[in-house]
Amino acid sequence: MSNRIQGFKHSGFSARTWNRQHATRRKALLTALLAEISSEALRGDSLESILKRIVDCVVNRLPVAIASIILLNDEKTHFVQEVWSGELELMLPFEPPWSVEHGAAGRCARTGLPQLISDTASDADYIPGNIRVNPEYLVPIEHGGRLHGVLNLESTDASFFSAEVCSIFDAIAAQIAGAVHLARIVRELELANARLREWSMCDGLTGIANRRCFDQRLEETWQTHAASGKCLALLFVDVDCFKLLNDACGHLQGDEYLREIARVCATFISREAALVARYGGEEFAVLLPDCGLSEARLIAGRLRRQVEKSGLHHPCSPVSSRVTVSIGVCAMQPDDAVDATVLVDTADRALYAAKQAGRNRVVSRRVRRAVRGIGQKDS
Repeated sequence: MSNRIQGFKHSGFSARTWNRQHATRRKALLTALLAEISSEALRGDSLESILKRIVDCVVNRLPVAIASIILLNDEKTHFVQEVWSGELELMLPFEPPWSVEHGAAGRCARTGLPQLISDTASDADYIPGNIRVNPEYLVPIEHGGRLHGVLNLESTDASFFSAEVCSIFDAIAAQIAGAVHLARIVRELELANARLREWSMCDGLTGIANRRCFDQRLEETWQTHAASGKCLALLFVDVDCFKLLNDACGHLQGDEYLREIARVCATFISREAALVARYGGEEFAVLLPDCGLSEARLIAGRLRRQVEKSGLHHPCSPVSSRVTVSIGVCAMQPDDAVDATVLVDTADRALYAAKQAGRNRVVSRRVRRAVRGIGQKDS
C-alpha cells in the first residue's frame, strides 16, 4: 500500500536564489546552519521534536525539497521511524517498518557509506517518490560505531550537492547521531530506573509485592477512599506453626512453601486493584479496595480453604497435617481524621485473636468509627 505524504511549504532558499549567492555567502549560510543544528541537537526536548526541528532547519535554510531522518531498529534490519520536512508531495510504496534490503536508504544503512545519487533515474535502488526530485544525498547516522539511521536529503537542483555542501551534511549527520545517542542513553536510564523501582517494590523470595509497596499502596488507597467514601478491607494472612515447619523440614522447604502460598494468594485474589504483599516473615497482607467487612470475610474464608486444599505437608503442626493459615480481617471507611495505621492495627488484632482461638480460622473486627479511641467488635 502506498503512503501519501503531504508536504509543507517553507520559506527557504529556492535553487535559483541559492545559485545566485557568492561562494563566501554560501559558506557562511552553511556554517550558520551547522551552528543552529548543533544548538538544536543539545536541547533537552523529546528526540522526535529535536529531529523535527533539524529537518525543518535544513528545508528552511537551503534548496532542499525533502529532508528526512530515518531511524533503525536495534538490530539494524528495519527502518522503524521517519521524521521529515519538505515542500513536495510524496507517494511512498511502504510505511515503517521496512527492510534495509530496499531502497537507496537501505543501501546506505547496509554499507555504512554516504550515497550521492546524481541521477535518480539511473540508480537501481532509488525508489521514486516525486518526479521532480533529483539528485539525492544519503548519510549514515552513526555514533561510536553504532548505526542509528540515515539522513536523507533530496533536491530539485541538479548541482546543489557540491563537495562543500555534502561535507556540511556529513557534519549534520554527526550532530544528529549525537542527539540520537544521548536520547537513547536517557531512555535506557529511564527504563533501568523503572526496573529498579519495580524491583524495590517486589519481595525477592516470593515475587509478590513487598512491605514497602504495601505501605505505599495502603496510603494511596486510604486517601482515595477517604475522598470517595468507599469501604476498604485488609486481610492479614499468617502461616500457622511456620517455625515448627522450618525446624522439621529446613528453611529451603519453608521458603518453597512461602512461595506457593504467595502464589495461591496472588491467583486467588483476582479482585481488580487488590494487592497481595509479603508483609514480613510468614505473614501476607491482602488489600481489598471498595470492599466491606462481610465480603472480606467471605474472601478470607475461601482463601483459607484454598491454602489448606493445596496439600502442603506439615509434619509437626498441632492444627493439621497440612499447612494452614490464620486470617485477621478488618474493613472500614477511611477518614482524613486518622491515618491508615488504624486499619493495620485492627486487622493485626484480629489475626492475633484467630491464632489464640486455635489457628486455621478467620476472625474479623469492625471499626465502628474512624476516630481516635475507636470501638471494636469481634466476630
